[in-house]
This record gives sequence, structure tokens and C-alpha cells, in this order.
Amino acid sequence: MDSIYLAVAVVVGVLVGGGIAWFILNNVLNNKKESILNEAIKEGETIKEKKILQAKEKFLELKSQYERDVQDRNKKLQQSEDRLKNKERELSQQIEQSRRKEKDFDHQKENLSKLTELNQKKQADLEKHTQKAVSLLEEMAQMSADAARAQLMEQLKEEARNAAAGQIQSIVDEAKLKANQEAKKIVIQTIQRTAVEHAVENSVSVFNIENDEIKGRIIGREGRNIRALEAATGVEIIVDDTPEAIVLSCFDPVRREIARLSLHQLVTDGRIHPARIEEVVGKVTKNIEEEIVEVGKRTCIELGIHGLHSELIRMVGRMKYRSSYGQNLLQHSREVANLCSTMASELGLSPKAAKRAGLLHDIGKVPDDESELPHAILGMKLAEKFGEKPDVCNAIGAHHDEVEMKTLLAPIIQVCDAISGARPGARREVVEAYIQRLRDLENMALEYPGVSKSFAIQAGRELRVMVEAEKVTDDQADALAISLASKIETEMTYPGQVRVTVIREKRAVGIAR
Repeated sequence: MDSIYLAVAVVVGVLVGGGIAWFILNNVLNNKKESILNEAIKEGETIKEKKILQAKEKFLELKSQYERDVQDRNKKLQQSEDRLKNKERELSQQIEQSRRKEKDFDHQKENLSKLTELNQKKQADLEKHTQKAVSLLEEMAQMSADAARAQLMEQLKEEARNAAAGQIQSIVDEAKLKANQEAKKIVIQTIQRTAVEHAVENSVSVFNIENDEIKGRIIGREGRNIRALEAATGVEIIVDDTPEAIVLSCFDPVRREIARLSLHQLVTDGRIHPARIEEVVGKVTKNIEEEIVEVGKRTCIELGIHGLHSELIRMVGRMKYRSSYGQNLLQHSREVANLCSTMASELGLSPKAAKRAGLLHDIGKVPDDESELPHAILGMKLAEKFGEKPDVCNAIGAHHDEVEMKTLLAPIIQVCDAISGARPGARREVVEAYIQRLRDLENMALEYPGVSKSFAIQAGRELRVMVEAEKVTDDQADALAISLASKIETEMTYPGQVRVTVIREKRAVGIAR
């Protein structure tokens, strides 16, 4: 509409003229201005009313939120107040109970003091009555209380002593039975786990040759080759009519082995003369020494023994070429080491120390220099010299009772040494010597009066003697067993040990007709 007016005014102004046109235009603009102002005022009022309404709504919302918060705080305060009241009430009750208990305690204390006074009075009266009764008893028995007490104590001691003696005997018998059973079990298990066969060593070796012509070359011109060989090896070489064989005789197995290997090299090479003999014997001796050390090291490794002195290792290797009663010394020592380890484990001792002592217990038999000392003492001194521990040294020295046993390791070594030497199959003898030894054992027992029969059993390890009950008493049978065992130790030579069992049997026969 306004635009229409404006257009009309413009047209009229163009048509009518400038003054009239300006007047009309001014009126139009004023009307436009008032219209815009009125609309702005109305719009402002509208916005004002909206903002007022929004403010009122926000105020009401905040007011309700505040009222809710106030209610929550009041509720919490009320709950806290209630809890405080409850606690105050409980505390009041506890205080009241404590007061009642205190009163009860005071009352009980008063009663206890009264009872104590009454008890003291009764105790005094009882002592008076006791003294009167004791005086009356002393007058009646004509004996003081101390004398009666002493007599009663002596009587009780005697009864206790008798009862204790019987109990001790019963305990000892039971302990012996269990100990014997357990010891047999351990020994049998140990033997079964470690027993092996042993090679029998002899004092001679046989060197086989292809033909008898070699014998002449070995003897040499005027016997110079054989003399040089005997001088270099220390072995007696027997060349006789035995076909295709030469006998090497020496008690030292190391020397016999050196002589055998030297002969083998000389015969194979074909050059046999004194200078060559000395050269070959020297090389073979060096090789044998190296082999001895290697055997010692290998033995220690197989047994799990570490830190052994090099000289002791060499002595262990030398055991390979030694024998004892036909039993190879190295095999015997290995078996004793295994036996000791097993038995020490069964008894809760150190198996490593036992195995070490078992391996070294016979090193006194393979010294470099001859000695007059017993091999057990010599072995102990060698072990001490090369840094072995005191318990191992004592076990080595005490395994034949040359020195006192100081640890439990010593009897284990002694027992295992006896087991290895005495068990069946360990050591072998010539049949004639074996049979003769059995006969000597039986004849030795028959020399005693009252002996009716004697039997050597268990391969000569036990001698059973039957005595006549009418001629030999129990005490005499005990003395006979001790005397016979002592005589066997003194007069006979045997491997291991011999058990003497004397049997005295009384038979009463009655016939009903």
C-alpha cells in the first residue's frame, strides 16, 4: 500500500510540480515512520511479556528445586538425629549394665574375701588335726614320719626299678628284633642292587705265538734278549716246551701287562734286540701309565665322584691291575662304593661321601712305595695327604678296626667291604683248598669235648656245632662259641668272615605202652 502511495506521489509530483509533490511525499514518510514505530513498540511489548513469563517459570522451577533440596536435607538431619538418639540410648544402657556388673563384682569380692578367711581358718584347723594324727601314728608305729617316708620311698623305688628293668628288657628285645630285621632287609636289598661278577686275577699270563721259531728270537744270542726283557719289565719269562706259548710270571699285574704288550709289539715289528727292547718297554710303560690315569678318571665319572686329587685318581686306576683273594681290586672298590651309597641313602646319610670313602677304602694296597703299615692306615694317611675330609679318612682307616670309628660312615664302609668280599661269587678259590678249608673247620670244632657233630655250611661262611646237652651247659656253649671263633681267627686263613653257631638241644623221650 505504501509503495502504491509512493508511486502515486511520484507521478503526481511529476505532473503537478515539485512543491505539491514534496508535501505529499513528506506526509507519506511520516505515516510510514509512525507505523514502523507502533509495530516496534508492539513487538517489544510482546517480547517483554514473553521474557517475564520465562523468568517467572524459571523462578518457580528454581523455587521447587530449592524446596526439594531443603526437604532432603531436613530428612537427612532427622535421620542423623535419630541415630544419635539411638546411640545415646544404647550408651546409657551399657553404662547402666557396667554399673550393675561393678556392683556384682564388689559383692563377689566381698564374698571371696570371706571365703578366703574361712579357708585359712579351715587350713589351720586341718594342719592341727594332721599334726595330731601324725603324732598319734608315730606313737602307734614307733617310727617318725621322716623314717616312714624314707621307707616308703625305698619300697617304691625298688618296685619301680623292677618294673623298669622288665620294661627295658622287653624294649631291648623288641628293638633287637626290629633292628636285625631292618638290617637284614637293607643288606639284602643293597646286595641285590649292586652285586656283579668279578674277574679272577692270576700270577701268570700266557703269551701266544704263531710258531716256535719266534722263541729263539725272543731268547736271542746267548740269551741277551730275554735277559734284557726281564731286566726292563721285572717279569720272569718262561720259555719251555709248551707249543706256541710263552709264560709270563709276576705277582705285579701291571708289570705282566707291560711285558705282554712289549712282547706283542716286538714280535709284530720283528726287530728284537736289547736297545729296541728298552725303547719298546719305555713306550709301553708310558702308555700303561696314561691308561691307568684314564681308567681312574672314567671310574670317578661313572660313580659321580668329583674333585678327587690327581694322585688319588691315578691310584684308583692302578687298582685295575691289582687283585685281592682272586677278586679284582677296582671292581671290588666300585662295588663297595655302590653298596655304601645305597646303604647310606637307606640310613639317611650322605650317599656322595659314602661312595667316595667306599671307592678309596683300599688305596693303601696300591702305593708307589712299599710300606710296612697296614693298608687301611696307609690309605688313611694318603687320603689325609691329598686333602680328603676327616670323615672319609676315618672311614678308610677304620674299615679293618685299625683306628677308632668316629662317624657313622666308618661302620658302613666296613660292612660293605665285608659284603663285597664275602658274598657268594665274589671271590673264588681252588677246589682242593676250598674243600680242605671246610674240613679244617669241621675238625677244629670236633676237637672240643662235648661236641657231637659239626657242619661247615654256606660256602664256609658259617660253622654249626652240635653239642651234647648232658655234657655241655648253656654257659659252656656260649664260651665254646667264643673260643672256637677266636681259634679260627688265629689259626686259619679265609676270605670274609665265619659265623660260629653252637646248638645245644635237650630231648626227653617217653613211650606209652
